[in-house]
Amino acid sequence: MRHAVTALGAALVLLSAACSSTGSGSSSAGGGSPSGAKLVVGEFNPFSGPDAAFGPEMVGGCIPAIRLINAGGGVLGHQMSCVQEDTRGDPADAVPAAQKMMATESSLVGVLGPSSDEALATAPLLNNGHVPMFGDTGQAAFDHTTNAYFYRLTPADDVKGYAMALWAHAAGYKRAAAVFGNDAGAQSNVPTLVRAFTQLGGTVVYNKPFALDQSSYRSEVESILAAKPQVIFTEVDPQTGATFLSELQQLHGLMPVIGTDVTLQAPWLKAVTGSIGAGAMAKYYEGMQPYAPPSGPAWQTYNKALLASASQVPKPGQWSTDPYSMTDYDAVNVMALAMLAAKSTSPAAFNKDIMTVTKPAPGKTVVTSFAAGKAALAAGKQIQYVGAGGPIVFDQWHNSTGAFEAAKQVDGNPVLVGSVSAAQIAAISR
Repeated sequence: MRHAVTALGAALVLLSAACSSTGSGSSSAGGGSPSGAKLVVGEFNPFSGPDAAFGPEMVGGCIPAIRLINAGGGVLGHQMSCVQEDTRGDPADAVPAAQKMMATESSLVGVLGPSSDEALATAPLLNNGHVPMFGDTGQAAFDHTTNAYFYRLTPADDVKGYAMALWAHAAGYKRAAAVFGNDAGAQSNVPTLVRAFTQLGGTVVYNKPFALDQSSYRSEVESILAAKPQVIFTEVDPQTGATFLSELQQLHGLMPVIGTDVTLQAPWLKAVTGSIGAGAMAKYYEGMQPYAPPSGPAWQTYNKALLASASQVPKPGQWSTDPYSMTDYDAVNVMALAMLAAKSTSPAAFNKDIMTVTKPAPGKTVVTSFAAGKAALAAGKQIQYVGAGGPIVFDQWHNSTGAFEAAKQVDGNPVLVGSVSAAQIAAISR
């Protein structure tokens, strides 16, 4: 679900230049961890560059999980830690970062990520290194992946296009403009969006990729207005969104805007709200994101640990309702429980149990926290972990997807206004 880049080819896989990492260690990730060694979860995402917001969002999930796991006695005699690995949102930096991480983190048990910025180039490396990864990439290339160590807890970008179209159709819109950046991640939403909106009886009257970070979009605004849309679908970066919508407001006045989950991230909301005003945001803007309701026992456990992690997670409250932070939290718990189920910290041994501890089945004990799962496994029970992001039901390609929710921004706070069900998406995507 992230900004994607075109694969740079097999040559990238052969890069060996080093990239800075905050981690340390001295051996590969393929075997079990030495007795007493701290198990490492790599936060493998951009912490700098255009998508620098992705990294802190991941920290908001990893740190609370580690806090609770360590407080619960750890895993098989080991404490755990989160280690930031900055991919910079660029495959040329991410490939050597992945290589160095696998070579130097002696107790690496898995990673959160990669994002769409670097997934095509780095997922094969991590897979070959037997490193379980919970990708936040939305690229359709992973819809039917054969990478045995790849897992995805959030919907692919092509699914998001269906959800946006269904939400607009429910609101009665018939004419739409598609305003998406010219990067591969944004454009990956467009084919299914156009297909679904057309199938539902609508017309996409404007659909041209936007060059990002221009000083003015006046000509694009004029072209869009001439097409007479009723709604604008969008995914562009914060600067582009602020400039485009400000000029639209000045030349014509705003119209309803339906954005992707990228437009629900704090940097985008801050930039656009500063440009068009909080009142206009509340009136005209809605964003679609994977449905992860901030309620239930799993979420309550997550949120309590998150808010208690202010020393390591700046402004932790901003991640309380973030579906990506929630599923990153779930991913760490799943890996820890899989290690307990396999009685091994070796990824090659516990990888298969990632499916075991999440798969629903009659007679299983449903658990909503690491502590409950650890106790149930110790008692000889089979478990189904249901996390802060909801039930995890992997298909044969290790993808678990669900519904979407629409959110508005009112007085600086997200307000949920409705949802699109998984059944609705399934029906239109056939």
